[in-house]
Amino acid sequence: MKINKGLSAQEVNDRLKTFGYNELPTSKPKSLWHIAFEVIKEPMFILLISCGTIYMVLGNYREGAILMSSIFIIIFITFYQYQKTEKALNALKKLSSPRALVVRDNQEMRIAGREVVPDDIVLLHEGDRIPADAKVLVSQNLTVDESMLTGESIPVVRDNDELVFSGTLVVQGKATIKITATGSKTQFGKIGTSLQSIEQDETRLQKEMKLLIRNLFIVGAIISVIVVLAFYYTRGNFIASLLNGIASAMAILPEEFPVVLTVFLALGAWRLSKNNVLTRKSSAIESLGSATVLCSDKTGTITQNKMEIAALFCNLTFIDKKDFEQNKNEIEQLLNVAKLASQIDAIDPMEKAIAITKESINPSTTNESKLIKEYPLSKELFAMTRVMENLNDHSITISTKGAPEAIFNLCKLNEADKTQHLKTVNEMAKKGYRVIAVADSIPTNNVYPETLQEFEFTFLGLIGFIDPIRAEVPNAIKECTNAGIKVIMITGDYPETAKSIGLQIGLDTSKKIVTGDELDKMDDEQLKQQIGGINIFARVIPEQKLRIVQALKSNNEIVAMTGDGVNDAPALKAANIGIAMGNKGTDVAREAASLVLLDDNFASIVSAIRSGRKIFDNLQKAMSYIIAIHIPIIGLALLPAFFTSLPLLLLPLHIVFMELIIDPVCSVAFESEAEENGIMNRLPRNPNELFFGGRKIFSSALKGALLLAMVVIIYFISVHEKHTLNEIRAITFSALIIGNIFLILTDLSKTKNFISVLKEGNKTVLFILTVALIMLLLINSVPFLQKTFSFEFPGYYHFIPSAIGSFSLLMVLELYKYFKNKNLAQ
Repeated sequence: MKINKGLSAQEVNDRLKTFGYNELPTSKPKSLWHIAFEVIKEPMFILLISCGTIYMVLGNYREGAILMSSIFIIIFITFYQYQKTEKALNALKKLSSPRALVVRDNQEMRIAGREVVPDDIVLLHEGDRIPADAKVLVSQNLTVDESMLTGESIPVVRDNDELVFSGTLVVQGKATIKITATGSKTQFGKIGTSLQSIEQDETRLQKEMKLLIRNLFIVGAIISVIVVLAFYYTRGNFIASLLNGIASAMAILPEEFPVVLTVFLALGAWRLSKNNVLTRKSSAIESLGSATVLCSDKTGTITQNKMEIAALFCNLTFIDKKDFEQNKNEIEQLLNVAKLASQIDAIDPMEKAIAITKESINPSTTNESKLIKEYPLSKELFAMTRVMENLNDHSITISTKGAPEAIFNLCKLNEADKTQHLKTVNEMAKKGYRVIAVADSIPTNNVYPETLQEFEFTFLGLIGFIDPIRAEVPNAIKECTNAGIKVIMITGDYPETAKSIGLQIGLDTSKKIVTGDELDKMDDEQLKQQIGGINIFARVIPEQKLRIVQALKSNNEIVAMTGDGVNDAPALKAANIGIAMGNKGTDVAREAASLVLLDDNFASIVSAIRSGRKIFDNLQKAMSYIIAIHIPIIGLALLPAFFTSLPLLLLPLHIVFMELIIDPVCSVAFESEAEENGIMNRLPRNPNELFFGGRKIFSSALKGALLLAMVVIIYFISVHEKHTLNEIRAITFSALIIGNIFLILTDLSKTKNFISVLKEGNKTVLFILTVALIMLLLINSVPFLQKTFSFEFPGYYHFIPSAIGSFSLLMVLELYKYFKNKNLAQ
């Protein structure tokens, strides 16, 4: 095949049929039916369907329709959040998808990267992202950044007949390549396929929730059977007995748990997105609040992923950046030669930094130049040399820059000078600088030999570059330390460079820094034992991150891990919280991750952890409230089954109204509540601690028992006053709703009293309470709703005891909270 012709249209179509599009394998989106099945297979929704079906069979279509409609509301919430997240990820994927300049039918054309096929001829230029694995046919100083694949930040030179890989970036030169593999056959694709073998654990909350619901389901089933038999034995009405049994089961089962969990995670994902964190897997939100270790890449996350000149060494003098302006005469020649040895429209970050610094020092000295000859980088000599003609005075400058040892050899320095300069290079490296050397030469009769060694170069100095620390990182690291979260920095840099960065951001660098080579020499047990004393891993390749994650998890740590490259994907998937980069991350990394960091900023991760803790706190408060409110519901559902003199109060519709309308809506008030004071000044949640242990359940149940006692008193008062059954229902149910509202007020904060909570102006709370009261008013006064709920309106004065009783309950709970916090503070 001739390079200048490329594939024909027919050949392209044949290859597309054979190999498919140049796309990485992705997980198949969930359908609406799949999500609906996941929702309705839960025990509480099976009960809802059963109860709704019974009403339908009995001809009570209105009650049956109301029960059934609650399921569709939950399905809609779940599906909406799933679609929203997938849409955002797909948009991000399209933005990052490379385009390719190909030769087809003897014409150059730019196409989408997904349309590239094997044997395509692709033309590469600086700044292009390579669309697929390929063989280099013609290389013109082709230098490629393969850090996404290898983790090594130093660009590599690729010559003719060598391979280049999908997703890597051309930082210098240009080339003609021939595609050898696309899609899942590329190196990226192979790693993506291997992710299928890594199992992802359920979060602790998911496991606890399943266990709690299963146990309650068993208890509910047993009690329901007893209730049905007892009710039928005492009253002889089988249908009424069956409905009462289902109502009892619904009262016992916490139907709201999955609803509230869905709402919290959906709204939590939305709030995280406001802080540049896209939620890929909503279960990670719960894990965020429990994170004990945060493993972070350095480049682009802790640092800004750009180069700045931090220091120069010229005329045997070390000059810091802050002193550039005072010493511009001394450094001007060094910067000018370095700029001439760079590409005119630089892509390479270091060349960009040289141009920016040169312009800032003395822009008036910049002259138009013409390239006469270029000596590109090579594996044998890591130096770039350019012969430039000044178009103003037609003078010739031969400029070179590159690895210090390569430049020292070109300058033919004696051993003493070389040793002294290498010492300077090492001192700069210890400060975290990436160092290059600069030299120039005067041409002889405008004759340019084939090899650079034939020139007489003069050493001019050293340039130290640094990828600046993000300004907000040190405070974020301090916040993690205060929160009991260990930060581990993982980098491909040398240990001295890593130590310098660690000092700048506030890591404890007195502990041992472990290199990738040392990591390979440890077995899994040794790594498990030693990893607790390691804060920095240096010279680490992405594949080793998986071992780090597994060692930490084996010590019962909750691990958050950042990554961007394809080879990071296994570690991201294995971590409790995998965090992929949105700007520089690969599709494979995003697919494997739980969260996508849209701004690649370490501080955003810490902000997400803070949000995770707040969500976790508020979720715990909501669940506590739900357990508390279940106690009076259960009590009112069971009393008539065992006391034949008492009328049947709560019908399934009343319980659905409480549990699937009021409770979930009220739980939104908990979700919007502000974080507790000192939320990032406490240790992470103990991974072995139950989300809802015995003490918390007892405390919640005690609150519910007090509310039940108050409602039962109101109930007996209304019975004693000889109200009709429907009036008793209205009075008792209204007492339950009013008590419910006061219970919300005291449960909104663990540390603040209800007056402080109201003063903080949580508009959601005020709105929810207002809506709840309006709903209570409507079902007591609108004839249609009265009939639906089997109510009769007894008069407003009958609700005064409910208000007094509920307020008394609030005062008791507030006093308990006050003394409890006072004891904890001592």
